[in-house]
Amino acid sequence: MLLAVGRRPNTDDLGLEAAGVAVDARGYIIVDDGLCTSVPHIWALGDCNGRGAFTHTSYNDFEIVAANLLDGAARRVSDRIPAYALYIDPRLGRVGLTEAEARAKGHAVRIGRRPMTPVGRAVEKGETKGFVKVVVDRDSDAILGAAVLGVGGDEAIHAVIEAMAAGVTAAAYTRVTAIHPTVAELVPTVFGELSP
Repeated sequence: MLLAVGRRPNTDDLGLEAAGVAVDARGYIIVDDGLCTSVPHIWALGDCNGRGAFTHTSYNDFEIVAANLLDGAARRVSDRIPAYALYIDPRLGRVGLTEAEARAKGHAVRIGRRPMTPVGRAVEKGETKGFVKVVVDRDSDAILGAAVLGVGGDEAIHAVIEAMAAGVTAAAYTRVTAIHPTVAELVPTVFGELSP
C-alpha cells in the first residue's frame, strides 16, 4: 500500500530569513514569473519554489533563469505547459488541462477518446488496457490537454506536448502521418473524432 500525504520543501535550514527571502505558509520560496525571490538577484529553482516537483520542471527552471540572465530573454514559468507522467501500470502521460479543469476555466470543449485496444503497439505487446483522451476548445480548435493511459503513455504524450507548444490546432493534428506500429499513431485519429 502506498499513502501519499503531500510534500514539504527542505528549506528550513537554508537561512532564508537572514537573507530576507520570503517563503509561504508551507515553506516554499516565493518567486515571481521569472523565478526571482523577494530579494533581487536571488532565484529559487526546483522543488523549493513550489512551481513543479519534477526533474523536468526543475531543469526548465534552470533554462528560464539562464535564458533571462545570460541571453536577455523574457521567459516565464507561466508559459510552461504542465505535463507529467505517472509510472504506474499501465503508464499515464498527461499534458495541459483535464476536461474538468477546462470547463472550470470557462472553455466550451470537444472531447476525443479511444481505447488502446486497436493500437498496433499495444496489441503487439499484449497490453491493451487504457485509452487516449484529448480536450479541445470548441471555438478556437486549440488543444487544451490530453492523457494517454496505456503502454508507452509516458512517451506518446510528447507528441501532444510538442503540438501544444507549437500552437497546432486539432484539425491540423488530424493530418499528421503517424508511424505504425506505435502508441502515438492513435492520437491523430482521436483528434479527428471529437464530440461535444
